[in-house]
Amino acid sequence: MTAIVPVASGQPATSAEHPAWQRWAAVVGVHVVCIVLWEAAVRVFKIQTFILPAPSQVLATLANPNYHWLHNTGVTALEVFGGYALGLMLGILGALLFITSRRLMLLAFPLLVTLNMIPKVALGPLVIVWFSYGIGPNILITFSLCFFPILLTTIRGLNETEPDLLNLVHALRGSRWQLFRYIQLPGSLPYVFSGMKVATILAVAGAVVGEFIASDKGLGYLMIQVQASLDTPAVFMAVLLITGLGVLLYLLVLLMERYFITQDARIQ
Repeated sequence: MTAIVPVASGQPATSAEHPAWQRWAAVVGVHVVCIVLWEAAVRVFKIQTFILPAPSQVLATLANPNYHWLHNTGVTALEVFGGYALGLMLGILGALLFITSRRLMLLAFPLLVTLNMIPKVALGPLVIVWFSYGIGPNILITFSLCFFPILLTTIRGLNETEPDLLNLVHALRGSRWQLFRYIQLPGSLPYVFSGMKVATILAVAGAVVGEFIASDKGLGYLMIQVQASLDTPAVFMAVLLITGLGVLLYLLVLLMERYFITQDARIQ
């Protein structure tokens, strides 16, 4: 895509954006430089491992079979992606219900806002009492964090339809389904994806919070275990793997946004 840039002579000029591979190379380069500086700082200043391990020491923990990295990462990934998918599905369905019923919006939406203000960490012990330990309760905690941002942005997107377009569809005797399919849904997608991006961060936080409260598996549980023995490299490795799951989920959302929405319509 090109942009018109004014010049001194008054003639328009075009300036091309940087190719995608250059932008990705810059992103990777910045991360590599930070890792190199991190390694160098630990070596030069002789920082003790339990305070700040070097990246090489962090990577070395992957060879320790006692940590069961693959299994624990898979458990946390299931909680993150499962809770996120549930929040996405119910968030969009809830938004459709609210925009079709003003009475439901008046009665139920304020209650949802109030419930969303409850700290999810405080609900953790209750979730354990009601549903016991395991992956399922952690998925519910993740869902509780993802649901509201997606619901809120989807409702806003569906309500942002231009009145002239609505009047045109009604004048042409379009059905409710046609109004939703061809007008409201395409117009709301930028808002839906905006909420989905916010929810990716909350999904990772929800899974880790659930594992911190009560769990016997997962990366959050492993962090609690190795922290007691001051195994800081393993803690860093768990944090990096959790971060990787969040980045992977965010990239998937970006790919979906790139597929469904043109660049000019995206909310930055």
